[in-house]
Amino acid sequence: MFLRRTFTTFTRKMAPIERITLFKIPNDADRDRVLEQYKVLAKTAVKDGKPYILSSAAGASIPDERNQGWNLSVKTTFASLEDMVYYDEQCEAHKALKAVVGPVRTDKLTTFFESVL
Repeated sequence: MFLRRTFTTFTRKMAPIERITLFKIPNDADRDRVLEQYKVLAKTAVKDGKPYILSSAAGASIPDERNQGWNLSVKTTFASLEDMVYYDEQCEAHKALKAVVGPVRTDKLTTFFESVL
């Protein structure tokens, strides 16, 4: 994966990784199912047998023209980039979530960063 090749050379202590994911899910019932699956993920995501996601928040976006059609918002905080890569590539709870959201989303946007605050 791109992240692994690019970021494995970091040697300094990184701040937690904040990840923002936005979805366009046209059907309200599908959006509700995805949100329920996020609740499952919050309870079941483990790495080496222990919870590893520092915090998460998910919800239907409050209607506003600035949303540009993005109607489900998620914020996930990881202790490290390594944990986020694990989430993307190996986490069984995230795989289960992707199985639910994949068929019902029309678009997805993900970005991540270290906060300067």
